[in-house]
Amino acid sequence: MIRLGVIGTNWITERFLEAAKHVEDFSLTAVYSRTEEKAKEFAGKYGVHTIFTNLEEMAESDEIDAVYIASPNSHHSRQAVLFLENKKHVLCEKPLASNAAEVKEMIEAAQQNEVLLMEAMKSTVMPNFESIKKNISKIGTIRRFSGSYCQYSSRYDAYKKGTVLNAFNPEFSSGALMDLGIYVIYPLVVLFGKPNKIQATGTLLESGADGQGSILLSYDEMEAVVMYSKITESNQPSEIQGEHGSIIINKISGPEAVDIHYREGSRESISVKQDMPSMYYEAKEFVELIHQGKIESDKNSFTNSLLTIEIMDEARKQIGIIFPADH
Repeated sequence: MIRLGVIGTNWITERFLEAAKHVEDFSLTAVYSRTEEKAKEFAGKYGVHTIFTNLEEMAESDEIDAVYIASPNSHHSRQAVLFLENKKHVLCEKPLASNAAEVKEMIEAAQQNEVLLMEAMKSTVMPNFESIKKNISKIGTIRRFSGSYCQYSSRYDAYKKGTVLNAFNPEFSSGALMDLGIYVIYPLVVLFGKPNKIQATGTLLESGADGQGSILLSYDEMEAVVMYSKITESNQPSEIQGEHGSIIINKISGPEAVDIHYREGSRESISVKQDMPSMYYEAKEFVELIHQGKIESDKNSFTNSLLTIEIMDEARKQIGIIFPADH
């Protein structure tokens, strides 16, 4: 049985635990929050008796084998390294860290301590993403990837009224690129690897965080366009264009319906059944890797996580997004 501790008592942690309860050999054992009151309240929902308000004590505890980190982005690296150095396996919410330098430290800590580190990018471990990889050859030579994830943030209304919450505060290494853009960039990296050239533009808000952006990425025989926003809403699907046809992905952040539109006019559904909540698949991958004694995932690998954050670092540099963590 893998005994799990969680850092972060927000909606994403609740959603993760709701999905993870379907995974065998996985149990929530401990909860961390900065305040005892919040830790007790959250733990009570799940019948958990062990709480921590001190991260060092939690990392040294014999009561957990692994930790799920869902704290603000700026805290990821420091917290992950602490647990990795205490021989605890780490599943860390995306983005893995604020920048590539921090990601490298995390990878090094996992390798030195021979424990698992995995970025919690749910989409790339879902069955429908596996179907995309399996069927992509059907559309011939790939010429373009067009990815879009634009979701109006409920916190933007507060921002416009003068309250800057974490989602639009660069102190926490957040903003549209980090929170939503990664959902488009990560699958691109998994499918096509490192681009030759990156050109990025974005809308900087007064807080210093970005509200939206677009990136053009050039490869030898194809190009990719990614669009993301927290200040507009779009239902535009994502698309992989080949010389024989296109793969249409309804939701790049968690593919549910995937179809091939062939050039001559026919269509083929390559969607597969996904009975479980979307975050189930990352929890399952994490547990299976621990049982296999692996320190990284083949799907959400160190290389994929590092390449993704390097692209985001370059995009931030071009747009002018600076985090305290960069210094």
